[in-house]
Amino acid sequence: KISRTNAGARRSQTPTQRPPPPFPTLLLRSPPPPRGEMPREIITIQVGQCGNQIGAKFWEVICDEHGVDRTGRYEGDSELQLERINVYYNEASGGRYVPRAVLMDLEPGTMDSVRSGPFGQIFRPDNFVFGQSGAGNNWAKGHYTEGAELIDSVLDVVRKEAENCDCLQGFQVCHSLGGGTGSGMGTLLISKIREEYPDRMMLTFSVFPSPKVSDTVVEPYNATLSVHQLVENADECMVLDNEALYDICFRTLKLSTPSFGDLNHLISATMSGVTCCLRFPGQLNS
Repeated sequence: KISRTNAGARRSQTPTQRPPPPFPTLLLRSPPPPRGEMPREIITIQVGQCGNQIGAKFWEVICDEHGVDRTGRYEGDSELQLERINVYYNEASGGRYVPRAVLMDLEPGTMDSVRSGPFGQIFRPDNFVFGQSGAGNNWAKGHYTEGAELIDSVLDVVRKEAENCDCLQGFQVCHSLGGGTGSGMGTLLISKIREEYPDRMMLTFSVFPSPKVSDTVVEPYNATLSVHQLVENADECMVLDNEALYDICFRTLKLSTPSFGDLNHLISATMSGVTCCLRFPGQLNS
């Protein structure tokens, strides 16, 4: 039994006050970057016949996406097309947009075909660097002899393009590993750029040879010698396989006799998709 005095004492006691709940924790997100922020430029380097062909197709695609015509004039209808256009283009006098591209080869034929192409007049004429001898599908010629003689001229053009950038983000290299120039001189250039710009991104679009789609017998040797250089000096390597591209043309696109133009179209679509987040504003790269 509880006595009345104890019960009354219990009633008279003031209830203990509970401590206030803790202040709710808020998950704070950093605000998105302001629109119109300074873009980080990317320099495109096209090496050899294959590299220049897929590079020319790439510029056709992104010129269409950014509303730039064949003379470099803007004819688009959206502000988004111009917001980050300086990543891949340099605005020249008269409002023309010039690609931040360096085109190189060890023979002049590919340069002539790019110049005479649909977007050949959009490139800066000084950025065409070529030799006269060719590499003859020989990796050593591109890496040690003919390519080594031309490499200083190419690096001078690369430096000029880098000096025109406010905040250089990196380089993207288009080349193949089956020939002599793209594999030998391409990897030589990548190693030289890595020495001179060690803290900049290096992305490569590398077309690998395959047994079913082969032009020359020495393609596997050229590719084997190049892979070591890519592993050492490239940050990211987009592997493009001719055999897989042909399978897409046969099975998916139902093309009976796909040409190299069809393959280059597939590669340019891939390159456009990979670089889309760098060329247009969005949360992915904020």
